[in-house]
Amino acid sequence: MTLGFVTGVITRSKMQTFERILWRALRGNLYLNYAEIDEPITDPETDEVLEKNVFIIFAHGKEILNKIRKISESLGATLYPVDDSSDKRQEHYREVNARIDDLNSVLQNTNNARRAELLSIADDLTSWITLIKKEKAIYHTMNLFNYDANRKCLIAEGWCPTNDINPIQQALRTATEESGSTVPTILHELRTSKEPPTYHRVNKFTSGFQEIVDAYGVARYREVNPGLFTIITFPFLFAVMFGDFGHGIMVTLFALYLVIFEKKLANGKSKGEIFEMFFGGRYIILLMGLFSIYTGLIYNDIFSRAMHLAPSGWQLVEDPSKPDKLIGQQTGVYAIGVDPAWHGAENFLLFTNSYKMKMSIILGVIQMSFGIFLSIFNYVHFKKTLSIWAEFIPQILFMQCIFGYLCFTIIYKWSIPWYEPDASGNPRVSPPGLLNLLIYMFLQPGHVDKENELYSGQGTVQLALLGVAVICIPWMLFTKPLILRREYKKIRAQGYHNPQADVTRISTDENNEHGGAVVAEEMHEEEEFDFGEVMIHQVIHTIEFCLGCISNTASYLRLWALSLAHAQLSTVLYDMTLKSTIHPKGVLGVILLIITALLWFILTVGILLLMEGLSAFLHALRLHWVEFNNKFYEGSGRKFIPFSFKHIFKDSDDD
Repeated sequence: MTLGFVTGVITRSKMQTFERILWRALRGNLYLNYAEIDEPITDPETDEVLEKNVFIIFAHGKEILNKIRKISESLGATLYPVDDSSDKRQEHYREVNARIDDLNSVLQNTNNARRAELLSIADDLTSWITLIKKEKAIYHTMNLFNYDANRKCLIAEGWCPTNDINPIQQALRTATEESGSTVPTILHELRTSKEPPTYHRVNKFTSGFQEIVDAYGVARYREVNPGLFTIITFPFLFAVMFGDFGHGIMVTLFALYLVIFEKKLANGKSKGEIFEMFFGGRYIILLMGLFSIYTGLIYNDIFSRAMHLAPSGWQLVEDPSKPDKLIGQQTGVYAIGVDPAWHGAENFLLFTNSYKMKMSIILGVIQMSFGIFLSIFNYVHFKKTLSIWAEFIPQILFMQCIFGYLCFTIIYKWSIPWYEPDASGNPRVSPPGLLNLLIYMFLQPGHVDKENELYSGQGTVQLALLGVAVICIPWMLFTKPLILRREYKKIRAQGYHNPQADVTRISTDENNEHGGAVVAEEMHEEEEFDFGEVMIHQVIHTIEFCLGCISNTASYLRLWALSLAHAQLSTVLYDMTLKSTIHPKGVLGVILLIITALLWFILTVGILLLMEGLSAFLHALRLHWVEFNNKFYEGSGRKFIPFSFKHIFKDSDDD
């Protein structure tokens, strides 16, 4: 009896089903044997990795073998023909092994060649990417050029700093010579009334402060740039809120580390977004630390403790009325800052509250008045002469008549020894409260009670100042709209209507009659003068300024509030950690001191430096954006972004 056989490969999950179907279909007239294939096989049709079994089925008769083949194919099995002759099977086996060896050799050579090619590409990949980015940026910029069909040349319009015209011409001549072109490149300066973009030359020191201003708004072309003044005012106002000699030293040391090793840190790997933020503002942090050292010296505060840098101006003596109580008797004046004798006194908090509150008002009025004075430069440059005496003069008079006078009374009150007899030997009255003074200045104009009088003739002075402040309100409200209306009617009476004053130039590549070349200035008609709209705008501006003077002055009290909070938090932290272990006794006391000192340091860095520092930073930022900038700064310009490969690579890296 001659038996036939069928061989193939089938998915392992279908093996039991395959065996059961064959047994039932052939009624057991077969012999099946199979083995699992160790390595998964990739299906050549679907590229799916499957686990399969190889099988062989022995049966008698062609019909049965054909039926086995059909059942196998229906279940997705792959059949392989095997010769009946043993010699031919051995020969096929050797051929298959030789074929496999050849394929393995080809695969190995291919992998080696591919690896070598990829290694050579990896060496040049960075330079290729750089060249591609440069070419892409160049072609993108050249697509902005206009093509002049008549002259067969490209014409580009753009902005450049005036001081860079000569270097640009030299660069164009060099490019023409190196390219071998016979046609020179012509640079022609155009005169246009279109407003240029704003460009501020900054360095690594000033860039951080300029970014603070640009975050509020980019200055108009030749508008007063507050970034210059921010270099000093921003860290100083921060330090007023963060004033502590010890904390300032810690902040300064951290900033010095970032500044000294800036090249190493800039070229190193990124250490996270927070560190990059600190590193970018390293010079801001440095100045904030230095100013904090100064204000901490003035406050005489180092980690909530007092510094005895000079002999105290106070001496403790017994109270005659209460022998068990000590009171301070002034014997001189401390050399600099707050006398250390105030630390630990019962009225220390009352003294510092009054001192810092009044100091905050003075600093705020000075900065806001300075901002109003800066508006003159904008009015002069933009030829807004009307705004000088219709807006600036009433604004500065209103500010000084009320809040400037408040600052004068604060300084005047500080300069009088209230608890000493006057020149006639008569005892002085108790110092009047300045808050009530300002309130009754409005409620009772020209009248001051004798016990609340700060100086002689106070009622008359206050009445005059209040009258000037009241006059300034209609001055700001009506002067500018009425004068503009009069000028408009005068122009209409002379026969002019909507004079075309807003002139801008355009360049276009869509207008074929000009060939894409530079075209003439396009004329835009002015909008019809609307007195109602101008009046509404002036009403809003006047109300905003008058109410803003009050709210903005009160807003500077945050300098006092955060300074008080910082000092009190520092005191509480010291009392809860180091105070009870600062004088150790024995080994256990030393261990406890080390633990509390470590806890104090961690909490100081985490709470007082990071959290309190961030809070003071944000409040200083608000004082500059809201209280200072709105007095003179519009920030309605657009930033000049020159063509630069450095900026292109930086933007692509950020993306």
